[in-house]
Amino acid sequence: MAFRRILTLFALALLVLSGFAAPSLRAQAELPESAVVSTEWLAARLDDPKVRVVEVSVVPGLFERGHIPGAVNFVWHTDLVDPVIRDIASPEAFQALVRAAGINEDTTVVLYGDNNNWFAAWGAWIFSIYGHEDVRLLDGGRAKWEREGRAVSVRPTSHPEGNFTAKELRRELRAFLPDVLAVVKGENEGVIVDIRSVAEYEGRIFAPEGFQELAIRAGHIPTAVNVPWGRAVNEDGTFKSVEELRELYAAVGVDGSKKVYVYCRIGERSSHTWFVLSKILGYNVAQYDGSWTEWGNAVGVPIENPAGTVWGKQ
Repeated sequence: MAFRRILTLFALALLVLSGFAAPSLRAQAELPESAVVSTEWLAARLDDPKVRVVEVSVVPGLFERGHIPGAVNFVWHTDLVDPVIRDIASPEAFQALVRAAGINEDTTVVLYGDNNNWFAAWGAWIFSIYGHEDVRLLDGGRAKWEREGRAVSVRPTSHPEGNFTAKELRRELRAFLPDVLAVVKGENEGVIVDIRSVAEYEGRIFAPEGFQELAIRAGHIPTAVNVPWGRAVNEDGTFKSVEELRELYAAVGVDGSKKVYVYCRIGERSSHTWFVLSKILGYNVAQYDGSWTEWGNAVGVPIENPAGTVWGKQ
């Protein structure tokens, strides 16, 4: 009996070593640690003063009901965007926010949240825009941390003020409507990736059910290829392996040879794809955060609508 157990353990070890481990384990091992960290990695560094954890979730009160110990809370629609005009947080506001979180120039920032890290990825995009490069996502986000039964806290967190300074805005990481229109017209080289659902892309629906921000027209930006954001993750919400991600996007002509422009509805889901293509695969990527709610409401820009809907009617 003992001999059979030894043989079984030996066979399992051989399977792991030969590359037949569970897909989520293989994917995690292949992801660049400079961009994505595991729950094990973070759990071992919760007391490291050079690591700061930031939650960016969309569900109100989620952070207060329990968060990763030591984490601070950034509210997406007030902290990371301008609350009056449709724009990202100003450099002054973002710098004050980040310093209050105890983040220094050399701090490793780990972001996580609900909804498969959509808004945490938005936070990573804003950190990158203002010049803080050591920003990472927690693989699997809040859901994976909770699923593993890891420690949570309801205590408010405060840290000594940090010295982070917002750098000159990295304009190349952000695209505006004229930038995307120039690609559509062939005036600038690039490839546009629509990361919404197939139904949104084809114009069968204007937005996922329950979402308030809508456009008056349905469809997609001409020339855009469609790779729904969720195809970049495994069933448990962790990122697929680098090899799988390269193959996924290469299948639609996105291989890093041209600048990539990503968009969704308001920029939250496309932040996730921006992170995958930029931070994990290392491609040159700009997010068009105006996205479909701007393009679909704009005057004088073309759309494609495979579903044949015009002004919401067939």
